[in-house]
Amino acid sequence: MIGSLLPAPVVTAEAFGDPGTGQLFPEEAELIQRAVPERRREFTTVRGLARAALGRLGHAPAPILPGVRGAPQLPRGVVGSMTHCRGYRAAAMAHARDVVTVGIDAEPNLPLPSAGVVEMVLSAGERAHVRHLTALRPAVHWDRLIFSAKESVFKAWFPLTGRELDFPQASLEIDLESGTFHARLLVPGPEVARASLTGFDGRWQVDRGLIVTAIALHREDPDG
Repeated sequence: MIGSLLPAPVVTAEAFGDPGTGQLFPEEAELIQRAVPERRREFTTVRGLARAALGRLGHAPAPILPGVRGAPQLPRGVVGSMTHCRGYRAAAMAHARDVVTVGIDAEPNLPLPSAGVVEMVLSAGERAHVRHLTALRPAVHWDRLIFSAKESVFKAWFPLTGRELDFPQASLEIDLESGTFHARLLVPGPEVARASLTGFDGRWQVDRGLIVTAIALHREDPDG
């Protein structure tokens, strides 16, 4: 799924579950020694996928430790993102010379858990957008898709800024026919290629009970 959403400079790997073949470095294993089995399995699998993607970029296996806000600490000269949800794990990596930043997210195709969460994540305009999209394609839980897209936005934003980005600070518009979305930043963006970034363009897919969203900002595309 994730490979179809990202351009060729980005290398991806995914798994629909946990094959049980991944191994952790001692530094990684220490982080989850008290975690429940499900958390340990997903942590192990997604790092195995990330190392597989990094290997295709020419990097030897090494620990992938979480940094600030959980962002993976990757080898110098690499940008990337990882995600996992029930039944799915994925990683996407690229050379920084080709891609400025990457953000991916996966969620179950289920509604957000409460009206309070919907109000926290979606603006009034986005809630109206969800109602319109639901009338056209009711099998997709568009509130969750916007949540996922905003998670991808944050994962792409944070390595560039080192700052938080709250849900109301980006406005999402989804194109149903093209499988794309645009996130307009409502706060000043970082400077990329001598221009202030005003938003991110991404792609989405819904299949196998999953929602997957992805962003990759090319070096030659400073407008997002």
